[in-house]
Amino acid sequence: MPGILYLIPSALGDAPWTTYVPAETRETACRLTRFIAENAKTTRGELKRLGHPLPLRDIAIEQLPEKLSPADIERLLAPVLAGNDVGVMSEAGCPGVADPGALIVRRAHVLGITVKPLVVPSSLLLALMASGLEGQRFAFHGYLPAREPERSRRINELEKESARLGETQMFIETPYRNDTLFKALLGACRPNTRLCLATDLTLPAETVATRTITDWRRQPPPELERRPTVFLLLSEG
Repeated sequence: MPGILYLIPSALGDAPWTTYVPAETRETACRLTRFIAENAKTTRGELKRLGHPLPLRDIAIEQLPEKLSPADIERLLAPVLAGNDVGVMSEAGCPGVADPGALIVRRAHVLGITVKPLVVPSSLLLALMASGLEGQRFAFHGYLPAREPERSRRINELEKESARLGETQMFIETPYRNDTLFKALLGACRPNTRLCLATDLTLPAETVATRTITDWRRQPPPELERRPTVFLLLSEG
């Protein structure tokens, strides 16, 4: 019988595991000895944070190649097919969400492998919960284009889609480009569009603020540099 493929979310920042991980999730992660990781170094740090009982050198961690081929996927899933339980870990947050681990999970379903997501907070749902924006219709778009004019064009598309569907649009950015994205949003969006910035979620410096574009323009810009942030917008037309 195949083993189980466990999806183990990673911390969103430097915080004790007791603040964001249920005990059962930690116990499962600490029981496993094989992992598939987006970033092996980050995964070692997370396992150390969780207090894994084995020395890190004795834990098998396979890092996902930058370009994941079908052959890579078969190789990485071979231990699961051989009967071993394996954990999949993202660099931060939930595996399979804005994460290459989704391709591993997709193939696991085809092969009849049991996939088990473990309970832990999701930055996307935490941001949506705290935003006060539309919580019944929402869409996550991952990363927006990094360059102009493509970035502002995409912002305009999402804003129009939000107004048409009454839908909250959610996206993220590499933390060192947060300020650039924030300025692009102020320049591209309509004055009455609501923008939420959910920053450092689950961490001591956590902040969540929702304001209209007009109100964001009237005040000093927030400190977003190198701070993980979820961006959410809702246009009412």
